[in-house]
Amino acid sequence: MEQVFSYIIGLGAAVMMPIIFTILGVCIGIKFSKALKSGLYVGVGFVGLSIITALLVDTMSPALSKVVEIYGLELQVFDMGWPAAASVAYNTLVGSFIIPVCLGVNLVLLLLGCTRTVNIDLWNYWHFAFIGAVIYFMTDSVAWGFFAAIICYIITLVLADVTAKKFQKFYPGMDGISIPQPFCQGFMPFALGINKCLDYIPGINKVNIDSDGMKKKFGLFGEPLFLGVLIGIIIGCLACKDWNEVVANIPVTLQIGIKMGAVMELIPRITSLFIEGLKPIAEATKELIAKKFGADKELYIGMSPALVIGHPTTLVVSLLLIPVTLILAVVLPGNQFLPLASLAGMFYVFVMVLPYTNGNVLRSFIVGLVVMAIGLYFVTWMAGDFTMAANHVAQVHPDDKTVQVPAGFQAGALDFASSPLSTAIYACMKYLKWIGAGILVVCTMALVIWNRIRINKK
Repeated sequence: MEQVFSYIIGLGAAVMMPIIFTILGVCIGIKFSKALKSGLYVGVGFVGLSIITALLVDTMSPALSKVVEIYGLELQVFDMGWPAAASVAYNTLVGSFIIPVCLGVNLVLLLLGCTRTVNIDLWNYWHFAFIGAVIYFMTDSVAWGFFAAIICYIITLVLADVTAKKFQKFYPGMDGISIPQPFCQGFMPFALGINKCLDYIPGINKVNIDSDGMKKKFGLFGEPLFLGVLIGIIIGCLACKDWNEVVANIPVTLQIGIKMGAVMELIPRITSLFIEGLKPIAEATKELIAKKFGADKELYIGMSPALVIGHPTTLVVSLLLIPVTLILAVVLPGNQFLPLASLAGMFYVFVMVLPYTNGNVLRSFIVGLVVMAIGLYFVTWMAGDFTMAANHVAQVHPDDKTVQVPAGFQAGALDFASSPLSTAIYACMKYLKWIGAGILVVCTMALVIWNRIRINKK
């Protein structure tokens, strides 16, 4: 079983998703050729996104490393990035069986009428496996590891149901889609709460500038393309020791700027492939459910948040938060985590924030500022147990360089360790143990029952 699922996971999202979409399309009555085409569009989208993400990391990493070296910003928790977190997640007993276990839980909840989401985003199941793996090594119990992963999975399904309509209304072309990814859903309550609070702050409550408004108000300066170039040039200049080095490195600095601009411009074009691939599947699913169960019944296809990270507000706010997060990491007292490799995942913070701020750039930035400040502490807090898990995996898989923690450092990753949902589960299991497990069970069951009542009312 471990070998089978390790092989499936090893295919990667770019291969897994076309296969899943083709099978799903045929099952709901789409012609094989059309289903295959939809799947391939989604697969190509993942390939393009991985290339752009790699370009972003390759462009930023050397410059940011130089900034760290020049200004002595090194902290004790080393940024391993999401590949290390995914490797730790999947290279454990919990990770090896996470796909069949979670699919089984999803099926049971569907049959009981407790969810409307079918989570086919199998690649991102590593998020559930990650918290399960950390709890597994922390408690030395695989049962507790699966418990934590399943709790996280169920809560995420409920949140995906609750936010589906808001998500579909805000993002065009997303009918019938929900986002059952715990990293994104974990920030939704912050977006809801902070957005409500901002309504009562004079001045801020009057500012309503979205990405289109920025373009009208600031012209070229409001374009993600230009902001990408500008931020890239600033980072390139900061990576120089003095003015003479700035002058000498003008070609390199300009290259960094152009590449950052390219990332900002290409991400929306690539994510449009996801929508093109999803549309036939979503329409056919809607027609099938209406035909079999009536027009009032709904089923959501749980997909990756990568579908919508190309939104202009996400690009602008993520770009502005990259340097701000670095400053926060240095000035916040008690923080030991300096994000570098994880900064490429900044786009995913805002997927479920924008529907609640209605794409308002200022409000989205404030929400991002708050969650990043809190997230840095969460990563620092979880670093000890993350390091223990990474060291265990490194012993079993010595050839896997992604999980090798540098000597003298602890391991951290912004991508999921900063998620409020995973941190809440981690805190309950670490400090409250059986009482914490009881609290998690009661809260999860209450959410499931409430979601079932909500679904039945509709």
